[in-house]
Amino acid sequence: MSYETLAVSRTDAVGRIAFDRPEAHNALNERMGDELVEAAHDLVSDDAVRAIALTGNGPVFNTGADLTMLSGDGSDEPAIRALASNLHEFLSQMIHAPKPVVTGVNGVAAGGGLGPAVCGDIVLVGESARFEFAYPRIGLSADGGSSYLLPRLVGLRRAQELAFRDEPIDAAEADDIGLATEVVPDDELDERLAAEAERLAEGPTQAYAATKRLLTESFDNSLDAHLGAEAETIAGLTNTEDFSRGHAAFGGDESPEFTGE
Repeated sequence: MSYETLAVSRTDAVGRIAFDRPEAHNALNERMGDELVEAAHDLVSDDAVRAIALTGNGPVFNTGADLTMLSGDGSDEPAIRALASNLHEFLSQMIHAPKPVVTGVNGVAAGGGLGPAVCGDIVLVGESARFEFAYPRIGLSADGGSSYLLPRLVGLRRAQELAFRDEPIDAAEADDIGLATEVVPDDELDERLAAEAERLAEGPTQAYAATKRLLTESFDNSLDAHLGAEAETIAGLTNTEDFSRGHAAFGGDESPEFTGE
């Protein structure tokens, strides 16, 4: 597929998606919504891609919906529904992807850009990055997965503070409260994002996928059900090539060469 609003690429086993409307602060429009679904499906379904990197081109990560496409009244309902549907499909694919996702947050992540910024299994943020809930400013409620992700990442009380006070969160605070994994210098963000994605792409893909699923499901499972799922999952992974390679290399001087199989 030819993309107009995204830059999508593959380097070895890493797939990369970058929001690519820098002239519009990478804001989401109808075309980007369609392309996000296509890009996510393409990279998630490609077994040769063993990790996904998500970032924004230019000085801003993503500022949410492009308000220039809206009229500010009830006539916007169909457009909002369509945009939310595509954004949510993209987020669902990233969160449930059977491979690690790393986000590199450059500049502002606001509104509908907040969910994509923090949906990664690893979230790297440039030191000048800023997170903004933003929805109260235009009289709308949360979307883009923010009302799902924020309570899980920072706890309900802090999520309520972020939503109702709507005060910008800088990179250092994002790291402190659990929105981010690591703060890196702005001029090193692209390099660190690539290196982190490459490191994960060289790991035991099926084990990562299983752990990712277990972590997500832990919020909905009872303790006993979850312990049962853990037992079934770890036992099943003994049938993978990666387990054989890891077992053979354990305790030796050489690191195992995982294949994702």
